[in-house]
Amino acid sequence: MSSRMYRELKLRGCAVQRKEFNTLPLEHVIATVEGVWNLSSDQGNLGKFIISNVRLVWFAAMNEAFNVSVPHIQIISIKIRDSKFGPALVVESSINSGGYILGFHIDPSEKLHKIAHELAQLHKIHSKNPELGVHFVLQNQPPLPETPSVEEIEEPEFEDSIKDLSSNLVMYGAGGELVTPRPLTFFSEIGLAMEQIRDGFTLTGLWEVIPS
Repeated sequence: MSSRMYRELKLRGCAVQRKEFNTLPLEHVIATVEGVWNLSSDQGNLGKFIISNVRLVWFAAMNEAFNVSVPHIQIISIKIRDSKFGPALVVESSINSGGYILGFHIDPSEKLHKIAHELAQLHKIHSKNPELGVHFVLQNQPPLPETPSVEEIEEPEFEDSIKDLSSNLVMYGAGGELVTPRPLTFFSEIGLAMEQIRDGFTLTGLWEVIPS
């Protein structure tokens, strides 16, 4: 069955057939109220309320095809107002559902106020947790994959390597600035010309940054 019946206001629908209320799946009747006058005409029409967890339904006692089904989700206000019939229950629907203003009269007045309070409470509950006729159950779901283990990656240890820097390089760099530039010498090992290396050091020793 379409979920539209849970969401749409219906006039002269099939909510009642042969004096029996056609409940929707997941719908259950909360109250049935006799002696409810629909004030849509000058004389009014006597009928019955059926209040469920999904909607408010009224239908005429003499003609069940004259009915209205108002889902709680489409109700924007429930009030009691004066009318020429006396106190009236006024139910206003949303603009999306047609913006209807429906009036009903119930005797005695205490009963009218009680029904109005119950409808207001149902509307509040339904607004927080609406029943729209759409339920599903997950079946035959594949098992969730296990969380892959994360292997710890060993960080390279640089501290000890820095401490092991070639003593030749450290000593050579600590020699201070040269007063007189040294003459350039071509080193075939690296194919470059550079200042002549100070006494006591070798090119191989200086290029060996980290001792082997």
